[in-house]
Amino acid sequence: MDAYDEGSKARHLPDGPDGSLPEGPASAGPTPDSTPSTGQESIDQESTDQESVPQQPASQAPTAQAPDALAPDPQAPTADPPVPTPTGIASLPLRSQVVAALALAVVAVVACVHLGMVFLHVAPSNTVTKQHGRAIDDWIYPEFEQNWKLFAPNPLQQNIDVQVRAQVRGADGAITETGWYDLSALDGAAIDGNLLPSHTQQNELRRAWDFYIGTHDNENRPVGLRGDLSQRYLRRIVVLRLDREGAGDKGAVVESVQIRSRTTNVPPPKWSEEKVSDTPVLRELPWWTVPEEDVTDARTEASAG
Repeated sequence: MDAYDEGSKARHLPDGPDGSLPEGPASAGPTPDSTPSTGQESIDQESTDQESVPQQPASQAPTAQAPDALAPDPQAPTADPPVPTPTGIASLPLRSQVVAALALAVVAVVACVHLGMVFLHVAPSNTVTKQHGRAIDDWIYPEFEQNWKLFAPNPLQQNIDVQVRAQVRGADGAITETGWYDLSALDGAAIDGNLLPSHTQQNELRRAWDFYIGTHDNENRPVGLRGDLSQRYLRRIVVLRLDREGAGDKGAVVESVQIRSRTTNVPPPKWSEEKVSDTPVLRELPWWTVPEEDVTDARTEASAG
């Protein structure tokens, strides 16, 4: 404001006699090289200074954040974890869960009893087997029979062929005798080259023969109560096999059968010093009369198969 007043006074000083400005000290007025400073120039200078400062975009301007803005509040309530969906028996209704638990308990008890019976069957003779041998045999035979002992395994070192021949009554009433049918060889031929042989081809005849010799002595007399059962079982099998091989074709009827076994020792390896006989051993059973129901059942099973 002082500079503005002084400039105003200088412009209104009286002119000299020659029209020039009166002389005075240099401080009395502005010099030609100096420009009077006005308030407007000050304002313009401030505007120029403000324009020369680069403006920062609002999006890039740093923002102040509270120090606790990013930290979780320990007192804030947390969401409960998701409850897992029950699966298996737990997903069933209560009544179904009870039924399933009872069924599993029954299966577990039966499995334990079966394992115990099999163990006692293959174990050496002891007090339990002597006292409850009948109950153990009733449980094991014939479905779960074992042909080896737990503490004394004896691998089979013989080839046993079961053979049969029959007396057939023809349509004219004449009775003729067939030759020997090697049933074991027929089963072996059916198994050779078969990737999935049936259980019947592999084990039916062999197990039936083992069942018979295990319940009869060397004189073919039954030992125990299962002797008659094993004889009837073996006889029905061979009658069925004879019918398959055509022994009863053209109205012929099988009247009786005779079974024999041909046992040959397996040769020992070359490095072994064991000596065994290579002569086959034959065991012939007596002729058995074939009941009519065995023939009928054999033909029924053959036609069904």
